[in-house]
Amino acid sequence: MTERITRSKSDRILGGVCGGLGEHFDIDPTLIRLGFVAALLFGGSGPILYLIAWLIIPTEGEAGEEISEAEPVEERFSETDEEQSEKD
Repeated sequence: MTERITRSKSDRILGGVCGGLGEHFDIDPTLIRLGFVAALLFGGSGPILYLIAWLIIPTEGEAGEEISEAEPVEERFSETDEEQSEKD
């Protein structure tokens, strides 16, 4: 399974979006920050994109990262009809 993009707790200036993107794509977060500034200067979409990313990208360590470790749905609902009828 691929690693999820998360906002960085250690490499952050505002919300950790650029730090998290840098960690995920293995590039310097400063380059990503410069990209957001360039988007601000040349089109005005930089802050909007940053805020959207801040809202939808979870912080590293938040709930939801353990999804891959959760038991499959089939195991949660594995009671057979016989087991169910014995309980009733």
